[in-house]
Amino acid sequence: MPIPTEPIGSIPRSAELLAAMSAHEDGRLDAQGLAEAVDQAVAVTIKTLEAAGSPVVTDGEQGKPSFATYPIAGFDHLSPDGVVIPFADGHQRQLPHLTSGPFRYQQHAAGYLKQALKHAGVPVKQAVIAPSALSLLYPAQGIDGYPREQFLADLVDQAEADIRGCLDAGAHSVQLDFTEGRLSLKLDPSGGVLEDFIALNNRVLDRFSDAERAKIGVHTCPGGDQDSTHSLDVDYAGLLPQLFRLNAGSFYIQLASEADPDRVLATVAEHLPEQARVFVGVTDPIDPRVETPEEVRDRILTAARHIPADRLGTCDDCGFSPFADDTSTSRQTAFAKVRARVDGTALAAEQLGV
Repeated sequence: MPIPTEPIGSIPRSAELLAAMSAHEDGRLDAQGLAEAVDQAVAVTIKTLEAAGSPVVTDGEQGKPSFATYPIAGFDHLSPDGVVIPFADGHQRQLPHLTSGPFRYQQHAAGYLKQALKHAGVPVKQAVIAPSALSLLYPAQGIDGYPREQFLADLVDQAEADIRGCLDAGAHSVQLDFTEGRLSLKLDPSGGVLEDFIALNNRVLDRFSDAERAKIGVHTCPGGDQDSTHSLDVDYAGLLPQLFRLNAGSFYIQLASEADPDRVLATVAEHLPEQARVFVGVTDPIDPRVETPEEVRDRILTAARHIPADRLGTCDDCGFSPFADDTSTSRQTAFAKVRARVDGTALAAEQLGV
């Protein structure tokens, strides 16, 4: 497809997989049984994405507890009462906080990628959590014998290994999920936290060559959970100039749910690095209505008024179920939106003559 199109990551888990996860948590299903249920879910998800015409697939994050916490699942140096993330509808998600060092990933994303590659007939993309999100695990009061700078050094090493493992395993692209970027401006309008996040993420990205960074992208959105967001009310104008300081080859920008996409696109066009590609969101995962291919086409044509077609790609605004227990969107709706994105991107490419 002349205009590349990629999913962001998660697909809602099936009722059967959620039941298996619950049974495992309750001790009614052993680890082997859960692994078999996840593998079946990954296989079905990938085949359904391929049937929808997706030229690039993911595993749908079927085996991840969440997009953010997969590296620390099972880590015993944690307490549950960490940073609270409030959503617009009133519900919250809460991160744990670290109680002692050293900090180490318990799972790396390459494991999910290798499982997906067994089932895929097209290139596979892998999403990883940005180190800036995991930096929130360190408590404000500090940890005796484990200073913050040592934690950050360990985190940078672990995040590099997470990305490099995916590249080495054959990922088509690796996407850093950076939803905390926009949220940071809500928590700290001065931008100081965002500046720290950018610097930390670049400490990791700077360890890769230009050729490797060309396969690494960064995703931003205002969060998406249970049909709500945590920072849609934060002006993109405060985030995007800083976002584009990240040393990445691609940027995946939530756009379909923006009230004034032309204004956002003008900012993107002004600040997008010269060699980078921008994937614009053309489907809204938390809107239950499935977009038509013509609507998707028109959103792409709007983007093409600001951004050259050879630097343009399309994506969904966000994952459809970043947390495993989020069932607010059905699998049927998610796959229908993927089909609309793929078909609408093809219509736009034809009209643009690319």
